[in-house]
Amino acid sequence: MAVALSILDLAPIAPGRSARESLAASVELARAAERSGYRRVWYAEHHNMPTIASSATSVVIGHIAEHTDSIRLGAGGIMLPNHSPLIIAEQFGTLETLFPGRIDLGLGRAPGTDRNTMLAIRRDPNSAEAFPQDVLELQGYLRGESTVPGVQAVPRAIGEIPLYILGSSLFGAQLAARLGLPYAFASHFAPASLHEAVAAYKHQFEPSEQLDRPYLIAGLNVFAAEEHEEAEAQRTIAFRNRARAFVKRGTSGPDFSDEEIDRFLASPGGEQLAAMAKYTAVGTPEAVGAYLSEFAEATGADELITVHYTEETADRIDSIELTAKAFAATAATRA
Repeated sequence: MAVALSILDLAPIAPGRSARESLAASVELARAAERSGYRRVWYAEHHNMPTIASSATSVVIGHIAEHTDSIRLGAGGIMLPNHSPLIIAEQFGTLETLFPGRIDLGLGRAPGTDRNTMLAIRRDPNSAEAFPQDVLELQGYLRGESTVPGVQAVPRAIGEIPLYILGSSLFGAQLAARLGLPYAFASHFAPASLHEAVAAYKHQFEPSEQLDRPYLIAGLNVFAAEEHEEAEAQRTIAFRNRARAFVKRGTSGPDFSDEEIDRFLASPGGEQLAAMAKYTAVGTPEAVGAYLSEFAEATGADELITVHYTEETADRIDSIELTAKAFAATAATRA
């Protein structure tokens, strides 16, 4: 079976840009992905992060769906312990009702933010412990088989809303295996346990109503450009911006020069941050296509979800289009 190609759009707010500009860019990226044959685009729930515009994830999905025609769209993911399962069932039931056959729901158990913001969300610090039960409760609402007497999600979509478990550890892999759900590993920023989690998921998988065999999605970062030097320059800018956001952590203090950021990246703390991007394809289309194919083979992934961090929207669209063509060509060569 051919490996599918998808996108995780973090809806980044570039330096000097607005959230409105970021969301307009996300529309253009989704359209490019649709034209280029990607399977889906996902958006992640993050809070109190000045550089990410997808905090109201279900609203973003609805907006993008209204401006595209056929590509699947979804959450990668909704941090379920931040919410009532009923509320999420209602939101995604509404999305599937409006855009039938196009909506995915990926679920994670992290807060997607810092501790103070977690408390502002009114999340119980222990709510992650109920994540497996919350997934089952949500699944019941979506299927019209509520586990809560007298309570149902309205509207409930006629079509299926497939669930995906997101994770970066053995916990998510084992839960996805036990529930018989697809598993998406966040190897684009948490690579350490990738192979161990994949092995656990595939070994422990139990077939379910939704899925009869394991289905693995693995994430990686991509910077594709016509010239290798151009792709490297885009990666340098993107990693500097990421390091700035990490160092400032939402504060309004002074900005840091490129030289200061480069010194930080060369420090032990910066090296740890850089290690988070271990799985990154950078270079010409041919080099990127080869890297993706080798990564898919090494992980046994059924689908790759790519993150295109390039600062300029036009460069991100180029990266998306070049990657799709190159991956298709590489896959055809290896077939």
